[in-house]
Amino acid sequence: MSAPSGLYLGFDYGTRQIGVAVGQAVTGQARELLTLKAQNGVPDWQQIQRLLDEWRPTALVVGLPLNMDGTHSEMSERAERFARRLQGRYGLPVHTHDERLTTYAAKGERLQGGQRDGYRERPVDALAAALLLEGWLTQQLERAARPQSE
Repeated sequence: MSAPSGLYLGFDYGTRQIGVAVGQAVTGQARELLTLKAQNGVPDWQQIQRLLDEWRPTALVVGLPLNMDGTHSEMSERAERFARRLQGRYGLPVHTHDERLTTYAAKGERLQGGQRDGYRERPVDALAAALLLEGWLTQQLERAARPQSE
């Protein structure tokens, strides 16, 4: 497997909000972009199209909210459906990545940064998207670094 290259958009799927982040394979880092509003899990598809036009990503990564034991939940099924819709609408490769505890970690980062309350004013969804995207990029780079068995 070759190392990933290019720019990626990551999505932290939710029924009311969808966090979006951008990351690059060269550095393996991602940063939060914005939080999209959603109605029962359905985003403004035109807004996503504008993001794709602006950033021109190589692929998209959608967080998969698995249960702590690794099993699927209703939300993970909805996130997978969102991933399929992204792929179907835009024709880009779409990957899913285990996002367990990314929202928890994002809230922890905000608290360390001094934000006690006010998650409504500055939701953690985009930061969670950045964390899951970084996790996916790291995983891809580690896979590419492994020696190929013959």
